Amino acid sequence: MSPKKKIPKRLYKYRSFSSQTLDQLIGDQLFFADPITFNDPLDAKPTLDTDLDADDLAEVLRKLVEQRIRAEMMAAAKAIKYRGPKTKEHIERHSRREAQQAIEEVRYRAADSDYEMERPDQFLFGRYVEIELLRRYDKGIFSLAERSDCPLMWSHYGDQHKGVCIGYSVPERTAENLHKVTYGGSRLVAASAVAKMLDGSVADCIEVDEAVLTRKAEDWRYECEWRLIGSRGSNSSPLELEEIVFGMRCSDTVRYAIVRAFTDRKRPVKFYEMRECRGEFTLDKVEMETGEMLTYFPVRSLFVQEAFSNVRSVE
Repeated sequence: MSPKKKIPKRLYKYRSFSSQTLDQLIGDQLFFADPITFNDPLDAKPTLDTDLDADDLAEVLRKLVEQRIRAEMMAAAKAIKYRGPKTKEHIERHSRREAQQAIEEVRYRAADSDYEMERPDQFLFGRYVEIELLRRYDKGIFSLAERSDCPLMWSHYGDQHKGVCIGYSVPERTAENLHKVTYGGSRLVAASAVAKMLDGSVADCIEVDEAVLTRKAEDWRYECEWRLIGSRGSNSSPLELEEIVFGMRCSDTVRYAIVRAFTDRKRPVKFYEMRECRGEFTLDKVEMETGEMLTYFPVRSLFVQEAFSNVRSVE
């Protein structure tokens, strides 16, 4: 993806309040989601434009399968500490065999007379390449927004203002894994671009990466989304936590729990709350005064009863 990008000073993650949110805040963790779990089933799911003939598509499929099998077996060999030239030879042989089997399977299926089309081999090779291309992108995505005051984001992702919005800055070492989402256009990615990517073309690699990972429908433009790419699941955060913004309906006890959790943090975090702009459909982010809250909580209900115990005894 293009290295020329101006990253905002702050990027935000809207969250409902939950034990997972606390785990990620206090443990400084991020959860990189599998794109298959996204609420938009068309997100991160491009369609292959088969602009190559069957033989060229077969070669693309061969390279994709070989690369995937090779990577999987190298990772497995590393885990069990298998090394040496024989291990590498075995991996190369196995990856070539798996690729050839995939190609033979396509050719066998294409010979089925039930396919009522002019070039079933081209069609099937295209579908197999499309599936294999998506398997290549086995990374997770951590989504962020440019704004902390978007009413739609608060409603959709911030538990209708009962949650929080977490503000991060992006260290320079992390910037290369952060990408801005583009909206609109087509979900098509050309098979010829995939072929050139596999041959080492940087420009085509950028084009395919963007088609798979950072292109969404026009209707999602309000999110102003950036995506951090990483290993799927929970990972140590490569971002710097800077601020936490509480929704308008976020309870005082939730605010207290989060503020208290960060009281002794070596690098201070700023706290804000969302307020309505009177007479308008906009929100205002205001810095919180936490001192009074920290003296008021935690509450002990029996304290009030004890304060009036002498009055009851006199009566």
